[in-house]
Amino acid sequence: MTESALVWIVLTPLVGALAVLLTGRWPNLREAVSLITGGGLIAQVMTLISPVLAGESPSILLVTPVPGVPLALQIEPLGLLFALIAAVLWVATTVYAIGYMRGHGEQHQTRFYAFFAIAISATMGVALAQNLFTLFLFYELLTLSTYPLVTHAGTDEAKRGGRVYLGILMGTSMGFLLLAVIWTWHLAGTTGFHPGGILAGKTSPLVLGVLYALFAFGIGKAALMPFHRWLPAAMVAPTPVSALLHAVAVVKAGVFAILKITIYIFGLDLLSGTGATTPILWVAAITIIGASLIALHQDNLKRRLAYSTISQLSYVVLGAVLANAAGIAGAAVHIATHAVGKITLFFCAGAILVAAHKTRVSELDGLGRQMPITMGAFLIASLSIAGLPPTAGLWGKWYLSLGALDAGYGVLAGVLMLSTLLNIAYLLPIPLRAFFARGTDQGEQWHEAPLPCLVAICFTTIACVALFFFPEPVYQLASMLVR
Repeated sequence: MTESALVWIVLTPLVGALAVLLTGRWPNLREAVSLITGGGLIAQVMTLISPVLAGESPSILLVTPVPGVPLALQIEPLGLLFALIAAVLWVATTVYAIGYMRGHGEQHQTRFYAFFAIAISATMGVALAQNLFTLFLFYELLTLSTYPLVTHAGTDEAKRGGRVYLGILMGTSMGFLLLAVIWTWHLAGTTGFHPGGILAGKTSPLVLGVLYALFAFGIGKAALMPFHRWLPAAMVAPTPVSALLHAVAVVKAGVFAILKITIYIFGLDLLSGTGATTPILWVAAITIIGASLIALHQDNLKRRLAYSTISQLSYVVLGAVLANAAGIAGAAVHIATHAVGKITLFFCAGAILVAAHKTRVSELDGLGRQMPITMGAFLIASLSIAGLPPTAGLWGKWYLSLGALDAGYGVLAGVLMLSTLLNIAYLLPIPLRAFFARGTDQGEQWHEAPLPCLVAICFTTIACVALFFFPEPVYQLASMLVR
């Protein structure tokens, strides 16, 4: 029963995509189908919680296209955490999209919801991949299925953004990631994910370092510099796409893949004992600070949030490369807490666009007095991204800092502290000027975004606070990765 559930978790969004296409002529029915499909997916993923917490790791073989290289699915704690995040936030984003897409008068809404569902199917495949081959296939499907969403508007700007998006992500995966997968297969004789890794005693520290770098840069969705430009380019997409696919599913698929490969292909003991991945550690640190400095100078709100995401993604990479218990736990926790914080910020950016038709930070003075719910949510989510109590973002940074100190990298703990100050500098002035600065267009009367947008914003904002007071479910899964 559990094994077949793995297949249905991947298939359910595809069935939903087909149903969306069939009901496209009736918008209310089409959107109801999307919500029902999302609810069904959450229920299916939740059936896996008990076996995973009991220490089980159910798997199912789908097909073996090449001898020794199966297409197979398996559930383990990290995959369960990622699948739960993506499934729950898919429903929240669908609710938000109902208000946004109608309120903004977007065209081709049926196509939007259909490709959205296909992308979630690919995300579930990434989360449940039993080996590198399966991960690579679903990773590529995620890139291809989100391209129509990035270029949804059909404008020249959208097409340019789509070319950058597709070019960087396909270029890195074909040029680096595929080579790393084949090289791993050659060294270990398998591509399967196994506790403790599969490469111990298989090659030299130098080769391990080169191989890890191929994975780190080949997984372009992790947005390590210099392969990060696709993410700001993708901000031409409708805000619901930016919210889920570029704050959760796409980017989190990248850092999830790096974390999973670190744990189950290399193994923590192997990496912590060789120092082969130290260069990637500093690349992550440079990305954390560099992207934050760029974010400071972005007046376009979504681009500022995009560079913030680039910085925050490297927190997870840093935790993975530290390869100790606190670093891995911090990386896994940060995947969850950053997801709810950043999706809230994107939701708020879209609400501002729909209700007030503003896209620049410099235009937001005084807006908080007319959109108090939206800007209040923006304030709470900003605190979470900065890692300040009482919000969820504190926990990931806390464990990552402990991991850096445990590994003897006090300077990296300093990097995380400096990043927090930069987070405050580029995020908190936005709600503060919205509430306290005098607006230049005093005669204009704005209002909150449509009700579905506000419902989704309130849900994710509550999650930002709830995960501060009740982080145990996330930490329990995270801690299972290093037992």
